[in-house]
Amino acid sequence: MEQQATAPRPPAGHPSAPDPLSPLDIEQAEAAIVEHYPRLVRLGYLVLPAGLGRNRRVLTAHALVQRSLPRNRVSLVECAPDAVPGPRGPEERRNDDPGYAYVRLRVVRGALAAGRPRGRLWPPRPGLLPPPLPQVWGLRLFPRSGGADELALDQALGRLSPPARAAFVLRALELPSDREVRALLAAAGVAEPGAALAEAAAVRVPAGSRDGSLLESAEFDACSLQARPTDLMRRRQHLRAAAAALAAAVVCGGLLAVPGGGWGPDGAAAPAYARNAAAEQALDPGRLTRAPADAWRRADRPGFASWPARGDRTDDEALLRRALSVWARPGSTVQVTATPGTPAGPAPGPPQLLYAGAVDSAVVVLLYDGLRVVRYAEPRNGDATAAALDFARTDAADEDAATAVVLGRTDGNVRYLTAPWVSSAAVRDLLDPAGAAQPLHRGADGVTDPTAGPAAAGDCRSWPVLQLGGRLATDLGELVPARLTSGAPASGAAGPDRTAAGAAERAVWAHTACLLPSLRSQGVRSVNAWEFARQPLPGGAGVAEWLCTRAETWRGAGGRAVAGFLTPGGRPGAQAAVVARAEDTPACGARQPHVLAGALWKSPGGNRYALAAGSPDVVSITATGGVRGTGAGPLLALPAGQGAVARLAGRTRDGKRVAALK
Repeated sequence: MEQQATAPRPPAGHPSAPDPLSPLDIEQAEAAIVEHYPRLVRLGYLVLPAGLGRNRRVLTAHALVQRSLPRNRVSLVECAPDAVPGPRGPEERRNDDPGYAYVRLRVVRGALAAGRPRGRLWPPRPGLLPPPLPQVWGLRLFPRSGGADELALDQALGRLSPPARAAFVLRALELPSDREVRALLAAAGVAEPGAALAEAAAVRVPAGSRDGSLLESAEFDACSLQARPTDLMRRRQHLRAAAAALAAAVVCGGLLAVPGGGWGPDGAAAPAYARNAAAEQALDPGRLTRAPADAWRRADRPGFASWPARGDRTDDEALLRRALSVWARPGSTVQVTATPGTPAGPAPGPPQLLYAGAVDSAVVVLLYDGLRVVRYAEPRNGDATAAALDFARTDAADEDAATAVVLGRTDGNVRYLTAPWVSSAAVRDLLDPAGAAQPLHRGADGVTDPTAGPAAAGDCRSWPVLQLGGRLATDLGELVPARLTSGAPASGAAGPDRTAAGAAERAVWAHTACLLPSLRSQGVRSVNAWEFARQPLPGGAGVAEWLCTRAETWRGAGGRAVAGFLTPGGRPGAQAAVVARAEDTPACGARQPHVLAGALWKSPGGNRYALAAGSPDVVSITATGGVRGTGAGPLLALPAGQGAVARLAGRTRDGKRVAALK
């Protein structure tokens, strides 16, 4: 029980205003980084020196945020919080979150350090060197260009000193008063915060900032980027020189390793000139398997194996041969990606053709070998050297999991190829549970029109999902969308029986949808969210909801469970406060359909309580440590002191012990 949840914060000066917290746990800082990552990166980008150039500023801003995680528990005196975090929406609780205050201070401190001058004999500061991570090779990344007002403001900020630039940005985006800005600058190492504020106040803001700060525009968004190549001629020269040096090193090393008797036998390996019949068959487009158009109707378990071959290029043998050859031997110019746990090797035999056709500006081939779905894409202009190859693990995919595959992404929009058994397609906003589904047109071959992907909603103001018949699925940046379900997991079952398409299930998902960005590119097969308890709050403050969200992966390992706490009175799409999370755990799933979590809560009257809740099969909860007590049933509420830390344990009806998520 390492996160804290509170009732809505009283106004400043109120007698029940909260006091400073206990030491900060690394989990609080991690949660703040995940929830507010785009905002923190924007802050670092704006405070960094303009002389770095936009590409270096982007990468350095991301590096500053990613390195802001503490190594262990730290004192909150460093970030000087003045509030206890509460289970409210991101905008309302951001400045009250000690984890966010800590990482924000680290980001500002690092960005200011990069802008301080150094002596001639001193090495450059870390911010002036290319960050070790993240790195992007062969591309220059920079935010989208804004208008004349944004350009004028950027030039004005570039003329400010680093402390004044930080003061201007903090006043415009983060802190409501100069006193708080002055305190943060002092904590970040600024010698004269007052002078920095005075210099920032003299900046003339362009007249275009009518509806809000210009600093919130796409011009300064270091997470929504454009890509351009680096100097291609110089890069080619460097690559040739590096290849020649590597070849020379390999030859010299090989000569030194050769024994006196020659290279010696190859053991069980076949000679280099031997031919492998299975590998040759996998390269023959004439041997591709194709399912009949109605195979899915007769299949015992419909899946990718019962998809028919669709598209307008299924008879293009030259295209299919290129796709199979690149799969078997991807060249150095091929961009290869694979979801975690997915082998990227060649097919063991002739694969199955799912699709071949033109998609926007590319030509796409989808193949399936029983374990993986593979997408080959090449430019539509015929330049086959600029190809891409993507692998996604899909073994044991059934009718619910094999509903769609991503054909292509362009400018934040996604096209899908839907399964032949999908009767209808629509798009919903997961954060608007009462909103109507918008129909999504599909062609005769099952290809949808372009639709906005979740990546376009970086601030989590909306989260578009697919509704395919009675199933919901969401794009998490991979070939196969993750299925969304809702309902208590049944012991020994493959998953919840309910889908997430009903009104009650969508209402639950609206409170946890903003957890989905942290699951991108993790090989997620399905995500289940359910309300495992409702708890009357002490003092008649209403009824709180306890939610559990669990992600399952295609590789069968790495399951993630997150517990959320939601106080009454919020809007329908208000996000639940994350109070516990666990990695590589069976909790809250079919193997272990139990869950127990706790949180510290402060009532409107100023009293603090340790709250705990378990799934319906929990019959008793015991608290030890900073709070002691035992209660019968799945709910527990005990008076607690400020910063109290309790250890929770529960028991089920059959006597099994249930550990709390942490």
